[in-house]
Amino acid sequence: MASTQGRPLTTAESFLCGGLAACIAVTVSNPAEVAKTRMQLQGELAKGGGERVYKHALDVLSKTWRNEGIRGLQRGLGPAMLLNGSRLGLYEPFRRTINRVIGRPVTDQIPLTSVTAGAVSGALGAALGNPLFLIKARMQAYSPALPVGTQHFYKNSFDALSTIWKSEKIRGLYRGVDAAILRTAMGSSVQLPTYNWTKNQLITRGILPANSVWTYLASSSVSGVCVCLVMQPADTALTRMYNQPTVMGPDGKRRGSLYKSPIDCLWKTFKVEGVYGWYKGSTAHFLRIAPHTIITLTANDIILTAYGRLASS
Repeated sequence: MASTQGRPLTTAESFLCGGLAACIAVTVSNPAEVAKTRMQLQGELAKGGGERVYKHALDVLSKTWRNEGIRGLQRGLGPAMLLNGSRLGLYEPFRRTINRVIGRPVTDQIPLTSVTAGAVSGALGAALGNPLFLIKARMQAYSPALPVGTQHFYKNSFDALSTIWKSEKIRGLYRGVDAAILRTAMGSSVQLPTYNWTKNQLITRGILPANSVWTYLASSSVSGVCVCLVMQPADTALTRMYNQPTVMGPDGKRRGSLYKSPIDCLWKTFKVEGVYGWYKGSTAHFLRIAPHTIITLTANDIILTAYGRLASS
């Protein structure tokens, strides 16, 4: 339980500390996210995998660096920082509130309430932040040198929001929100609960001491593996739904030309590409989620500890 000198953190304190930790992590992990996005779009709905622009995750990073430089590797960083910061910051307030509702102390780490809080905070963050998720995926997919999938060019995040609003209004900004909720709820439902459970086990069994960087690193490593395994198929569906081209329907509204829903996306991907299609970019996903989770959760604990000392001084 996050606290300062024995008292629970306020919602604002928890949000700011968690948000800062997530922003630090996403800056490091964003290049792998770019690689993941491009691998997921390569050979989309093409039998036999289609033309392979990139061989693997490291090949994406290498070619992106050579052709686009640091700007290419950090495409979509701005919206990514806003999204990850808000999601982690919401977890603790939700978990404490659920504990109060069921009559348990807010300091108790209960698996069911932790999973629920993780899923709810993730789903809410995905729903509210869908426009940012959308433009992040499209900006990361764009490559002037080696394009894969549908290409959407935006000068910056504000240009992206403005362009989508002008052409499709609110419907366009919330395209793929169902896939975003599914993907983020699945990942968030296991990220913090598995981290807290692992950390508690290491401490209570005397394997590692409390407030140790090694404890944080071990716990977040386990959490990163769990998140990657649970989230990957939904993440692939999300990327493809966001990036798909749109057409004008008979009702005068624009809609995705390839997929109707995340389930439709997963089914069509399976029929053409098999189970492998669901797990395209999984190596890049792990290269992204493992350091991201480790840095986020380790930095979160370090920041909370430092804030507690500062507040009590």
